Amino acid sequence: MILTVTPNTALDLTYRVRSLRPHTSHRVSEVVERPGGKGVNVARVLAALGHPVTVTGFAGGRTGRAIQERLTAVPGVVDALVPCAGASRRTVAVVDGTTGDTTQLNEPGPVVSPAEWSAFQEAYEGLLGSASAVALCGSLPPGVPVGAYAGLVRSARAAGVPVLLDTAGEPLRRGVAARPDIVKPNAEELAELTGSHEPLRATQDARRRGARAVVASLGAQGLLAVTPEGRWRAAPPARVHGNPTGAGDSAVAGLLSGLVENLPWPDRLARAAALSAATVRAPAAGEFDFVAYEELRPRITVTAEATAA
Repeated sequence: MILTVTPNTALDLTYRVRSLRPHTSHRVSEVVERPGGKGVNVARVLAALGHPVTVTGFAGGRTGRAIQERLTAVPGVVDALVPCAGASRRTVAVVDGTTGDTTQLNEPGPVVSPAEWSAFQEAYEGLLGSASAVALCGSLPPGVPVGAYAGLVRSARAAGVPVLLDTAGEPLRRGVAARPDIVKPNAEELAELTGSHEPLRATQDARRRGARAVVASLGAQGLLAVTPEGRWRAAPPARVHGNPTGAGDSAVAGLLSGLVENLPWPDRLARAAALSAATVRAPAAGEFDFVAYEELRPRITVTAEATAA
């Protein structure tokens, strides 16, 4: 079982409009509603790939109940969300039908009490006993300590469970120092962590800060990986147009599934890059186009860098 952790779960709403224009009213042509948050998106993709997956994090209020109702309808996904008194958040993605661009609105999430955080930690440590890998994903809701991910990384390492961290800002900075097996930042998060906007230099710096391997999402340029076994770049054959929401989460699912299947790094990266591109082609946040994935995977170019890390 793969465990995904989403402290700040969400109910994701995707609105499609003909053309998004500020300061005007819009008619919404399509509404798609999904359980979301980064780790939930990861879980949905893992389940579609045939991996049993358990989702934990917080769920509260009417929105939390809606998240859980929809989550239990996803085949292969087990709901282990921990209740909290505050209401879970919503996110709204507005897709411009003319340009394909997406505007994202994210609520902050519920305030989590110290007692609720303690209950979550206890549940998390219990779930680690049956986990083959764990992904720690997304923002922290208000009230959760900024060093929370660092503690969760250490718990996973103590249990002998490989752990991937995908977050940003100070939680990422502290989490990297706890030595996760994989860190998966995007270009902006990587630059904020290291102070460098040169991807290879920044990725190497992030690894020196504690991560065993760093896989950076570079948008249309694909993925850059610096690992103990070597360095690789993975890219789709052409730029993919569509809704990028959830593309990084699909890459995480590709990396995690490849890890538990003991795939070599180039194969993991090809899977992750293909899933990411196939997610951009999908109409709703947190979904991927399976036909596009099957088409793209053999066409992903994975190039080894000259010097091993």
